[in-house]
Amino acid sequence: MQLELFDKLDYGSVELEEVFRAYYDCRKNKRRTINALAFEADFEDNLIELWKDINSRAYSPGKSIAFIVTEPVQREVFAADFRDRIVHHLIINKLNHLFEQQFIVDSYSCREGKGTQFGIKRIAEFVRQCSVNYTQDCYILKMDIQSFFMSIDKKILFHKLREFVLAQYLEQDKFLLVELIYKVIFNNPENNCFIKGKKSDWHGLPKSKSLFFVPKDKGLPIGNLTSQIFANFYLNFFDKFVTEVCGVKYYGRYVDDFVIIHQDKKFLIALIEKLKKFMKTELNLTLHPKKIYLQHYSKGVKFIGAVIKPNREYIGNRTKGKFYAKIMQLNKEIEHNSKPTAEFIGQAVASINSYLGFMVHYKTFKIRNRLLRQLLDEKWLKYLKIDEHCRKVSLKTAYTPKVKAISKLKHKKKRRKKFMKSPKLVDSLMGG
Repeated sequence: MQLELFDKLDYGSVELEEVFRAYYDCRKNKRRTINALAFEADFEDNLIELWKDINSRAYSPGKSIAFIVTEPVQREVFAADFRDRIVHHLIINKLNHLFEQQFIVDSYSCREGKGTQFGIKRIAEFVRQCSVNYTQDCYILKMDIQSFFMSIDKKILFHKLREFVLAQYLEQDKFLLVELIYKVIFNNPENNCFIKGKKSDWHGLPKSKSLFFVPKDKGLPIGNLTSQIFANFYLNFFDKFVTEVCGVKYYGRYVDDFVIIHQDKKFLIALIEKLKKFMKTELNLTLHPKKIYLQHYSKGVKFIGAVIKPNREYIGNRTKGKFYAKIMQLNKEIEHNSKPTAEFIGQAVASINSYLGFMVHYKTFKIRNRLLRQLLDEKWLKYLKIDEHCRKVSLKTAYTPKVKAISKLKHKKKRRKKFMKSPKLVDSLMGG
């Protein structure tokens, strides 16, 4: 698709301050990556160069890093170059407040103040309200979208974003912003990437879930901020159709999973075909034919890693199983790693705490305690300490980056002092 140029119009310009702000937002969680460190080595000059490229319309995306993650499920991830991530933050900083004005309350992904716990509590409250405090019948319909990120139609997405920006974004750089959006959406990272890991990592991943096999002008890379926010924007049209056109009161969505609660089971059965038709004709997406759940509210529903039942929510077996598998994997890895790096230990702590951070919202102390007791390898206990309430693990003080850095500095000073006291050095300095 060729970008329709805005002939004879001023594209405007981005302020240097905006680029710096996007940089500071971008580096919050990415300062230790190789790309980030390379960029920061001379970040002021690099930002000025990026600012000039954007305003001269010479900017183009660089190489991404492609790799596979296995948690919570096997996925293909494309990590954009740090320079490109700054551009992503720049775009979202300009548009996100406008998106928020359009989004419904009950889309829960990648939104400040929302998230998994908010979504779970909302759906639980919807069930309670619809069933009139569990005294009347109501039914839960849960569905998801087949290969969602890989199926997003870039042409439809760009067309809708272009219309939105031209109508809602009133700053002087709107045409330049549209061009940046175009470059981000129609960038094909699979054609310009480094492969991190082994090709065998892709074994078991369906072709429908990989950018390397999607049709032309389809799919957004998982791993980019713009992909996450643009995906919310894309499905906001579906959210509005369900809540405004179909008149559904109790509805919630997390990424491509959505739940509808209604007192009339026949209404939900008839609704399925309407939803399928809208998805296909308006967004060129397909609802997964094998993932349609329709049950009485008393049966409960699995949503965002939790099971929601009358008067209670608890953690799903899949989440517990994944956590156990992760601990076993970490035990196996450290058993064969005599000198684990700080990065490896840090990643282990982050992974364990991500599970614990989700589980602490439920009555899971016994489960957490039992699972954390599996970290019995002496090597792990050397580095980690476990909170007495099993809410988190942390590095022992001696192994925190700050203490290690101070210890290393003191060691260097001690060596330097010892070296300066050497008789041979004194004689050489004194000309002896």
